[in-house]
Amino acid sequence: MELATADLVDADDLAPITVAVFGLGKMGLPLAAVLADNGATVTGVDIDEETVATINDGRSPVSEPGLQRLLDRHAGSRLTATTDGRAAARDADVSIVLVPTLVDDEYEPDLGPVLAAAETISEGVAAGDLVILESTVPPGTTAGAFAEAVEPEHLTAGVDFGVAHCPERTSSGRVITDLTESYPKIVGGLSEAGTEAAAALYRQFNDPGVIEQPNATAAEAVKVFEGVYRDVNIALANELAKACEEWGLDAGAVFESANSQPYCDIHDPGVGVGGHCIPVYPHFVMNRAEETPLLRTARQVNDGMPDHTVAVTESLLSAAGRSLDDATVLVLGLTYRPGVEETRFAPAFDVIDALGDRGATVAAHDPLLAPAEIESTRASAVDDPLDGAWDAVVLATGHEEYERLDLDALADAMRTPVLVDGRSFFETDETSRFTYARVGDGTTDL
Repeated sequence: MELATADLVDADDLAPITVAVFGLGKMGLPLAAVLADNGATVTGVDIDEETVATINDGRSPVSEPGLQRLLDRHAGSRLTATTDGRAAARDADVSIVLVPTLVDDEYEPDLGPVLAAAETISEGVAAGDLVILESTVPPGTTAGAFAEAVEPEHLTAGVDFGVAHCPERTSSGRVITDLTESYPKIVGGLSEAGTEAAAALYRQFNDPGVIEQPNATAAEAVKVFEGVYRDVNIALANELAKACEEWGLDAGAVFESANSQPYCDIHDPGVGVGGHCIPVYPHFVMNRAEETPLLRTARQVNDGMPDHTVAVTESLLSAAGRSLDDATVLVLGLTYRPGVEETRFAPAFDVIDALGDRGATVAAHDPLLAPAEIESTRASAVDDPLDGAWDAVVLATGHEEYERLDLDALADAMRTPVLVDGRSFFETDETSRFTYARVGDGTTDL
C-alpha cells in the first residue's frame, strides 16, 4: 500500500523519482524545471501542442526569470513534454496537477480543467503512486470532487495511492525563487502516508521546509485565506484612504506613521485589485460559508475603486473647466501588476469602461502589451504617451518605464494637464505643472 510514497520518505534525493506535471503554464513549467534540476525525471503534460513542441525544442513558452536557464540544462533529458497525460501518469511515481482554476461571471469556480486532469491521471495511476493537487481550489475539493475524479474503479484514493493538496505559493516574476527559497510549502493529504510523502518531495528543493496540515482541506484553506487576508486589508486601506481624501490628509503619510506600531500593517490603497488570486479567492469562501459579511464588503470596496478613480478624474477636469464627456483620457498601465504581462481582473480595464460609460474618449498605453490586446478594450492603443493632446492622464499600473516618463513634456503635450495617480507612483514635487491628485491623498488637488 502506497509503496512509492514510502520510497519518497526514505529518499535522499529525487534521482529515483519520476514525476508528471500536468499544466505547463506560468506556474507549472517552473515547477517541472525545478524538479528536474533536483534530479527527478519529469514529464510535463499540456493540452496545447505548440507549448509541448516549444518545450521539447528547449525554449520556454512563458517569460519567467531563471526558467530558460533550467530548460537549457534539462530540456530533452530530465525534462520532456507531451500531450499524452495517460502515458505520463502511467510512467510516473508522482503526478502533480497545476492547471488553472477558472471562475465564471458569478465567480463560481470552474473546476473543469482540474477534474479533467484528475480523470486523465485515473487512467494511469497505480497502487503506491502519489497524486498532488497544487491548483488553488475551494476548501473540500481535494477530498471531494478531485479524489472522486482521480480514483479508478480498482483503487481507493488515500488508501491504495496517496492524494495530497500542496497549494502553489508563487508570484509571477519570481516563481523559481518562491519555489525554492521564499516560503514553507503547505502540505495536507487524505492520509498520513500521503502527507508524509508529499512533504518529503518538497523538502528536497524548498529550503524553508514544509508545514504539514492535518488534512487536505486545511491545506486548501491556508492558500485561500492568504488571498482573502490581502483583499480585506487592501479594502481597509482603500476605505481609510477615501476618508483621508475627505479630511485633507495624505493617506500614505498617515499609514506609514500608523505602521510604525508593530501591531499595525495597513496596506497600500490604489485604483483597484487585480490578478487571478486576490479578487477570486474570497468567493471560494463566500460561496461556501454562511456568514461572510466582511468579505462581501471588502469585495465591494475594492471593486468600487476604479469608479472612484474616475470620479476623481471627473472632479479635476471639471475644476479645470472641461467636462469628462468632452475629454480625451489616457490610461497608463493595463496589467494588474508592474512588470508582469498578465491582465486577468486588472482594474485598469474597469477604469477604461467607467471612463467610456461617462462619455470620455479613452486611449491606453502599456509597454508589456501588444496594440491588439489594448484595443480589445474600449480604448485605442498609443505607442508614446507624449503623442496626444490629452485632457487627463490616469496612471493605473506603475511600470518601471513610467519612472522615465518626461512629465514636463507630457504637460506640454496635453490640452488640459490633469494627472490622476492611482498608485502614488509619482513624486509630488515632479507634478507641479499638473492639476494632480493621488488616490488617497487629500492634500493634492482633490
